Amino acid sequence: MGYIYGMLGISPQVEGFGERILEGLKERFTEIDQIAEYNQAKVLRAMQENRVSAECFAGSTGYGYNDQGREVLEKVYASCFHTEAALVRPQIVCGTHALAVALSANLVTGDELLSPVGKPYDTLEEVIGIRPSPCSLAEYGITYRQVELLEDGSFDYENIKKAIHSKTKMVTIQRSKGYQMRPTFSVEQIGDLIAFVKSIKPDVICMVDNCYGEFVELQEPSDVGADMIVGSLIKNPGGGLAPVGGYICGKQAYIDRCAYRLSAPGLGQEVGASLDVMRSLYQGFFLAPTVAAGALKGAIFAANIYEKLGFRVIPNSTESRHDIIQAVELGTAERLIAFCEGIQAAAPVDSYVVPEPYAMPGYNSDVIMAAGAFIQGSSIELSADGPLREPYSVYFQGGLTWYHAKVGILKSLQYMYERGLVSLHEV
Repeated sequence: MGYIYGMLGISPQVEGFGERILEGLKERFTEIDQIAEYNQAKVLRAMQENRVSAECFAGSTGYGYNDQGREVLEKVYASCFHTEAALVRPQIVCGTHALAVALSANLVTGDELLSPVGKPYDTLEEVIGIRPSPCSLAEYGITYRQVELLEDGSFDYENIKKAIHSKTKMVTIQRSKGYQMRPTFSVEQIGDLIAFVKSIKPDVICMVDNCYGEFVELQEPSDVGADMIVGSLIKNPGGGLAPVGGYICGKQAYIDRCAYRLSAPGLGQEVGASLDVMRSLYQGFFLAPTVAAGALKGAIFAANIYEKLGFRVIPNSTESRHDIIQAVELGTAERLIAFCEGIQAAAPVDSYVVPEPYAMPGYNSDVIMAAGAFIQGSSIELSADGPLREPYSVYFQGGLTWYHAKVGILKSLQYMYERGLVSLHEV
């Protein structure tokens, strides 16, 4: 291994540091494999009970009427996530789009959206209208308020109760941390929050942004009271094979409205050609539990390495995990850039490219992104990114295999070590 890692530009010092860290992670990795085994069986059962056949892989064109593969795939998602219905479409271009569809379909003028978990992910700010944008919810007379988390990252139940009133139509809960140094919420925590909200206003719609969390635990938010769960197929549930798409699973009435918003009133789920992507969507979903497990191992490895080097990491090296993202507070722009350059250098695609900070659409500061991926922007593949602002935190995720995630983390450390930005010491 030392020889082949040397060919990849990883020094004996960095490889040795990583191996010493790994010695203490065997038990954690066994637990992850057990969860993956359970979730694999869950996906398999959903495919079997909905009679997935070879005919489901045939695509459709034009209007996409009578698309068997599309209809069965949506039943598979609904079965696996234990919901009444699902909308799973290649026409949903990303997670932000899926969330925008779910929000705009189920909120009308005069309604209010509440976030009880603080600020949403950057790209949702323009969707909601926190940052003014054409076609935002605010432009259509939908108001918004948020309740900040407490200092320890827990829910501020007292102020959440005060924020809920007659116009509160929907509560949006972002499971993962986004570009914030706060904990990711467990399915159990989300269930407790939903139960609290519904005890105050039973008819409120509870939507969970499930991005990065699928198959990390035995349950999903839809198992604990969420009315809708929303995600991207180029994250966990696509298994690295889905070339595009997003999903919305939940109660039939809400999914019907989402379908009308995605296509047109009166058309709904009856239209939408699947072209030639159905095989990839099915196969990716089948592989997703195993792929998510590999990414989760990579996140734990990264946390243990960088915590040992004195950096603040969220989650820390021993905490339970509820998504595949690992945040590391690097403290300087130089470290953030070096980390991302190392991840890029470990990629199978575009490894020779040097990532640079850039003013990307939807973000309010320059962002550096490293992702040499088979699917453009796929964050279930090895990737890392972060905004160029204090505290210069990087958000690492993905890896189609654990072994690739391991190489990526070691390369990020190698770049920082070579530039004198970290000092390796004995574990």
